[in-house]
Amino acid sequence: MKTIGLLGGMSWESTALYYNQINKEIKKQLGGLHSAKVVIYSVDFDEIEKLQHENKWDETAKILSNAAKNIQNAGADFLLICTNTMHKVAPSIQKSIDIPILHIANATGEELQKNSIKKIGLLGTAFTMKQDFYKNTIMNNFDIEVIVPNEEDIKIVHKIIYEELCLGIINESSKKEYLRIVDSLSNKGAEGIILGCTEIGMLVSQKDTSTKLFDTTYIHAIKAVKEALK
Repeated sequence: MKTIGLLGGMSWESTALYYNQINKEIKKQLGGLHSAKVVIYSVDFDEIEKLQHENKWDETAKILSNAAKNIQNAGADFLLICTNTMHKVAPSIQKSIDIPILHIANATGEELQKNSIKKIGLLGTAFTMKQDFYKNTIMNNFDIEVIVPNEEDIKIVHKIIYEELCLGIINESSKKEYLRIVDSLSNKGAEGIILGCTEIGMLVSQKDTSTKLFDTTYIHAIKAVKEALK
């Protein structure tokens, strides 16, 4: 079994979901007392969040690159960045280490292809929804059209992520807003929705909607297990 490296803490809420899902899948695959070989480095998200909103991405890349080096030095065979948004600086992180990064958007794109999706809606932070680093990976590598909510709904989705979900707060009113936005994207032709922030699965799940949901945390974790057991 390979050792999985988790670069987490963005937020710790979703990193805990990664650890839980990875070990559940290892147990499912191998049975008995098996658990995953995992190295976790968890950063202080307050520091990262401030730099994000100050548009200081190079500084976030330095912090995460140093963390990635520590994960590599601790014996990880490959690395997961346990957040969608910070894949914006994945190229910089990859340059700083010798082990491969298992990219969350590529793992998601593979899952979309398996489901024959041609047009997908994307929910995530404003950075993920508005900038090209994530959408282009899906569009260019998998030939899938990506659509996002309108500007007002982007603000709502972003605000709920940072002011509620990253703090472990789950509000029924926020769930209703997310499901409304899911429906609006579905009405625009989306054949499914990428839950493109690792905390969104805490708020909405497949039982809440008939629209097909693709939870990136789950997809990324399952992909990590497959890689670890190769």
